[in-house]
Amino acid sequence: MPILPLETPKPKPIMILYNVTVCIDNDVKDDWMEWMQKTHIPDVMNTGLFLEYKMSLILGEENEKSTTLAIQYLCKDIADFEKYQSKYAQKLQADHNARYSGKFGAFRTLLRVISQDKMTRN
Repeated sequence: MPILPLETPKPKPIMILYNVTVCIDNDVKDDWMEWMQKTHIPDVMNTGLFLEYKMSLILGEENEKSTTLAIQYLCKDIADFEKYQSKYAQKLQADHNARYSGKFGAFRTLLRVISQDKMTRN
């Protein structure tokens, strides 16, 4: 019987989490939330470079003037993130800035996913 070569397992890609934290003025918050969920986030996801997203309210940051949220996009590797940055980010950010100029503050954070799991409950 011939000896078959052992297949070397492929290394897992290093996944990247792109976090965008936005502090939006409350007088435009409802419009912003709708636009983000119906237009902006679908446009980002339709680039095909992100696997999933989450939009979350940052607790303890609420006040009468503004609300702070985080939008997290997961991509399979740094190459996909860099492609997003070079091909799509500038236009998508410009669209956001044109619509909400002077009504928000934002910062972006890039994270390397070290460990990930999902728990299923019965």
